[in-house]
Amino acid sequence: MKAKATWLDGMAFVGESGSGHAVVMDGAPDAGGRNIGIRPMEMLLIGLAGCTAFDVVLILKRGRQPVEGCEVEVEAERAETDPKVFTRIHLVYTLTGKGLDPAKVERAIALSKDKYCSASIMLGATAEMTHAWSVRAEDPA
Repeated sequence: MKAKATWLDGMAFVGESGSGHAVVMDGAPDAGGRNIGIRPMEMLLIGLAGCTAFDVVLILKRGRQPVEGCEVEVEAERAETDPKVFTRIHLVYTLTGKGLDPAKVERAIALSKDKYCSASIMLGATAEMTHAWSVRAEDPA
Protein backbone atom coordinates (compact mmCIF):
# COMPACT_ATOMS: atom_id res chain seq x y z
CA MET A 1 0.00 0.00 0.00
CA LYS A 2 1.32 3.42 -0.92
CA ALA A 3 0.27 7.03 -0.50
CA LYS A 4 1.82 10.46 -0.88
CA ALA A 5 1.13 14.07 0.00
CA THR A 6 2.26 16.90 -2.29
CA TRP A 7 2.47 20.46 -1.03
CA LEU A 8 0.39 22.94 -3.04
CA ASP A 9 0.88 26.26 -1.24
CA GLY A 10 0.31 27.79 2.18
CA MET A 11 -0.50 24.71 4.26
CA ALA A 12 -2.50 22.86 1.58
CA PHE A 13 -1.53 19.43 0.30
CA VAL A 14 -2.97 16.94 -2.16
CA GLY A 15 -3.00 13.45 -0.75
CA GLU A 16 -2.93 10.66 -3.33
CA SER A 17 -3.59 7.01 -2.65
CA GLY A 18 -1.81 4.16 -4.33
CA SER A 19 -5.16 3.22 -5.88
CA GLY A 20 -5.28 6.53 -7.73
CA HIS A 21 -7.63 8.67 -5.63
CA ALA A 22 -6.92 12.18 -4.36
CA VAL A 23 -8.09 14.48 -1.59
CA VAL A 24 -7.16 18.03 -0.62
CA MET A 25 -5.93 18.58 2.93
CA ASP A 26 -5.33 21.94 4.53
CA GLY A 27 -4.57 23.49 7.86
CA ALA A 28 -6.64 25.89 9.89
CA PRO A 29 -6.24 29.59 9.09
CA ASP A 30 -4.51 30.20 12.44
CA ALA A 31 -1.83 27.72 11.29
CA GLY A 32 -1.36 29.30 7.86
CA GLY A 33 -4.02 27.30 6.03
CA ARG A 34 -6.89 28.62 3.92
CA ASN A 35 -9.48 26.08 5.09
CA ILE A 36 -9.81 24.55 1.60
CA GLY A 37 -9.59 20.92 2.66
CA ILE A 38 -9.90 18.32 5.36
CA ARG A 39 -7.41 18.48 8.21
CA PRO A 40 -4.98 15.53 8.21
CA MET A 41 -6.12 14.38 11.67
CA GLU A 42 -9.73 14.47 10.47
CA MET A 43 -8.64 12.14 7.68
CA LEU A 44 -7.55 9.63 10.31
CA LEU A 45 -11.01 9.73 11.89
CA ILE A 46 -12.70 9.39 8.49
CA GLY A 47 -10.45 6.42 7.78
CA LEU A 48 -11.42 4.86 11.11
CA ALA A 49 -15.13 5.34 10.38
CA GLY A 50 -14.77 3.90 6.89
CA CYS A 51 -12.69 0.93 8.04
CA THR A 52 -15.08 -0.16 10.77
CA ALA A 53 -18.19 0.53 8.65
CA PHE A 54 -16.73 -1.66 5.89
CA ASP A 55 -16.18 -4.48 8.38
CA VAL A 56 -19.62 -4.23 9.97
CA VAL A 57 -21.47 -4.19 6.64
CA LEU A 58 -19.41 -7.08 5.29
CA ILE A 59 -19.90 -9.19 8.43
CA LEU A 60 -23.65 -8.54 8.43
CA LYS A 61 -23.99 -9.32 4.71
CA ARG A 62 -22.03 -12.55 5.13
CA GLY A 63 -24.36 -13.40 8.01
CA ARG A 64 -27.32 -12.87 5.65
CA GLN A 65 -28.58 -9.90 7.62
CA PRO A 66 -30.82 -7.42 5.74
CA VAL A 67 -28.51 -4.42 6.21
CA GLU A 68 -29.62 -1.44 4.11
CA GLY A 69 -27.62 1.38 5.64
CA CYS A 70 -24.67 2.01 7.93
CA GLU A 71 -23.44 5.31 9.30
CA VAL A 72 -20.58 5.70 11.75
CA GLU A 73 -20.11 9.02 13.52
CA VAL A 74 -16.81 9.63 15.30
CA GLU A 75 -16.06 12.15 18.00
CA ALA A 76 -12.54 12.44 19.38
CA GLU A 77 -10.45 14.32 21.90
CA ARG A 78 -6.75 15.01 21.53
CA ALA A 79 -3.91 15.57 23.97
CA GLU A 80 -3.25 19.23 24.71
CA THR A 81 0.52 18.96 24.18
CA ASP A 82 2.59 17.65 21.29
CA PRO A 83 2.31 15.07 19.98
CA LYS A 84 -1.41 15.76 20.10
CA VAL A 85 -2.49 12.14 19.80
CA PHE A 86 -6.10 11.10 20.11
CA THR A 87 -6.84 10.30 23.75
CA ARG A 88 -10.56 9.46 23.51
CA ILE A 89 -12.58 8.29 20.53
CA HIS A 90 -16.30 7.57 20.59
CA LEU A 91 -17.97 5.82 17.65
CA VAL A 92 -21.73 5.80 17.13
CA TYR A 93 -23.05 3.25 14.63
CA THR A 94 -26.51 3.67 13.12
CA LEU A 95 -27.63 0.69 11.07
CA THR A 96 -30.79 0.39 9.05
CA GLY A 97 -32.52 -2.69 7.80
CA LYS A 98 -35.86 -4.30 8.34
CA GLY A 99 -35.33 -7.38 10.50
CA LEU A 100 -31.71 -6.77 11.56
CA ASP A 101 -30.86 -8.96 14.55
CA PRO A 102 -29.46 -6.69 17.32
CA ALA A 103 -27.25 -9.51 18.65
CA LYS A 104 -25.66 -9.92 15.22
CA VAL A 105 -25.14 -6.16 14.90
CA GLU A 106 -23.44 -6.08 18.30
CA ARG A 107 -21.27 -9.07 17.31
CA ALA A 108 -20.27 -7.44 13.99
CA ILE A 109 -19.21 -4.25 15.78
CA ALA A 110 -17.23 -6.24 18.37
CA LEU A 111 -15.48 -8.26 15.66
CA SER A 112 -14.55 -5.09 13.80
CA LYS A 113 -13.26 -3.43 16.98
CA ASP A 114 -11.33 -6.41 18.33
CA LYS A 115 -10.18 -8.32 15.26
CA TYR A 116 -10.61 -6.79 11.81
CA CYS A 117 -10.41 -2.97 11.83
CA SER A 118 -6.72 -2.10 11.60
CA ALA A 119 -7.46 1.60 12.10
CA SER A 120 -9.42 0.94 15.29
CA ILE A 121 -6.74 -1.32 16.70
CA MET A 122 -3.93 1.16 15.90
CA LEU A 123 -5.76 4.21 17.26
CA GLY A 124 -6.86 2.21 20.28
CA ALA A 125 -3.19 1.95 21.30
CA THR A 126 -3.25 5.60 22.41
CA ALA A 127 -6.94 6.40 22.77
CA GLU A 128 -9.70 5.15 25.01
CA MET A 129 -12.30 3.90 22.52
CA THR A 130 -16.00 3.65 23.24
CA HIS A 131 -18.92 2.57 21.08
CA ALA A 132 -22.67 2.98 20.90
CA TRP A 133 -25.07 1.67 18.30
CA SER A 134 -28.68 1.66 17.24
CA VAL A 135 -30.77 -0.11 14.64
CA ARG A 136 -33.57 1.50 12.63
CA ALA A 137 -36.02 -0.70 10.80
CA GLU A 138 -36.21 1.65 7.82
CA ASP A 139 -34.21 4.59 6.56
CA PRO A 140 -36.33 7.73 6.99
CA ALA A 141 -36.65 9.47 3.62
